[in-house]
Amino acid sequence: MPELSVKMLVIVIIGVFLGSFMDAIAGGGGIVTVPTYLLAGLPAHLALGTNKLSAAVGTVASTTRYVKNGCVDWRLGVPAIVLALVGAHFGTRLQLLVPEKYLQYLLLVVLPVVAFVVLRKKRLPEEKGEIDPKPQMAIVCSAALVVGAYDGFYGPGTGTFLLLIFCSLAKMDVRTASGNVKLVNLASNVGSLATSIAAGQVFFLLGGTAAAASTAGHFLGSGLAIKNGSKIVRPTVITVLLLLTAKIVYTLITGA
Repeated sequence: MPELSVKMLVIVIIGVFLGSFMDAIAGGGGIVTVPTYLLAGLPAHLALGTNKLSAAVGTVASTTRYVKNGCVDWRLGVPAIVLALVGAHFGTRLQLLVPEKYLQYLLLVVLPVVAFVVLRKKRLPEEKGEIDPKPQMAIVCSAALVVGAYDGFYGPGTGTFLLLIFCSLAKMDVRTASGNVKLVNLASNVGSLATSIAAGQVFFLLGGTAAAASTAGHFLGSGLAIKNGSKIVRPTVITVLLLLTAKIVYTLITGA
């Protein structure tokens, strides 16, 4: 386990706060928080595992808010939770088998693609569409399993991918879809976190401190209008991705 430093704490607290703030406003906070842990000096497996700790705590706050406001379809939510747990467990197990060097190459390729999808997200429907219950259940459960596995393996963009599927294919309105997304995302975070803990790939002291920043980011971000909060999203994503790319390229070239 690396030694905790003041520099590491400052980088992670700021980055996780901004990522969680972004996640509450526009989704896709992982494209900021995962690179933040890498920039702080954590190896890729440890960064991904520790990110799940702070992400899970922050997601509890968002999920609770949606549940209290009745924005959850439990008929779809309960089986999706189970499948997300299963998918995340196996996704994380697969991630732990990938050597550190190849995981860094993967991050270089996947992060910009996920960022592009998140930032291109269009306005979603306010009213639910027409769809039979059985196909809707099949779509939601399949998405929970597959995207849950992706969340366990890597993570950034999970909420955005689920929201697009739930609204576009499962014909859910954006409020209910968002509530169910939070349920699935929380389940996949917990499933992945448990697997990472078992593998010894969670930096508890750093992740626990970041969890407070994550909660604060979710709380403040959810209180702002999207048109105001989104002004910080794009410059934050672009800045962090550029820094991450420079760091990974430097590490791969020098081996440092």
